[in-house]
Formats: sequence, structure tokens, C-alpha cells
Amino acid sequence: MSRVDHINNPEAPPPNSVVPSAVAFIENEQGQVLLIKRSDNGDWALPGGAHDLGETIEATAIREAKEETGLDIEITGLIGVYTNPNHLIEYGDGEVRQQFSLNFRSRAVGGTIATSSESTEVRWFGPQDLDALPINSGMRLRIQHGFEHQASPYLG
Repeated sequence: MSRVDHINNPEAPPPNSVVPSAVAFIENEQGQVLLIKRSDNGDWALPGGAHDLGETIEATAIREAKEETGLDIEITGLIGVYTNPNHLIEYGDGEVRQQFSLNFRSRAVGGTIATSSESTEVRWFGPQDLDALPINSGMRLRIQHGFEHQASPYLG
């Protein structure tokens, strides 16, 4: 299914859903973050996805990281809560979702890096490597906040 992120786009279609989601900022000992290249739009992003019934939001981040990267992770903190009503995600099936995402700090504890149906590449990047990558501005903000190691979570 196709995906288009509309950020501060007055031409975007109106939202028709809100779905809680979670992403995982997985950082290694070299200070690099693990990103996936999304199969639905070709952008680089933190692994993550929609919250399922019957799981905690932390379990969502853990499950999505495993599905999209092959790694088992441990959540170590909350980086931020992202609810910008001007960030809309349009899917090919007609759903237009208003952003509602939690960004969790995490570390790998097992598994082997692998791609999936949702990720065509999985790679480690340092902060200096990000400028040349196609990453939407909402995701860039989450990644930037992960590298900043703030004492309090971002709310916005």
C-alpha cells in the first residue's frame, strides 16, 4: 500500500483517523541509530508502526522493531510524544491518519539485522550521515531528539 506524508501541506486531504503508533530509536555503542528504508515510500525512518489491541505501546515498539529490522530490543526510555495535527499520513486505501506517535529510546539485545516486507534496507547511521538521506521532516525531528539525549521527553 502506498503512503504519502503531508506535513504543513494546506492541499492535504482532511484526516479521517487517528491511530496510536510507536517508533524505536535504536542506538548502538558507536552512537549510531538504526534506520529502515521503507518499502511503501522509499524514505528512511525509525522502525515502528501502529499499536495493536491487547499490547502495551512499549510492546508495539518492540514488535515493530523485530518485524522491520530482525532485532530484539529493550526499551530504555521515552524520547517524545508527537501529535502534530498538521502531519497527515495518506494511504492508498483512502485512510488519512493524523500523526500520533511515541518515540522510544532503545538498544538491541539480540537478533540479526534483516529486511522485511516493510523495509528494503536496514542500516546504522551516525548523525553526520543523515543530511543526504530522504527522511520526512517529522521523522527527522524524532531522530534529532533521539541524538540530543534530553532529560525530559518532547511533547508536541
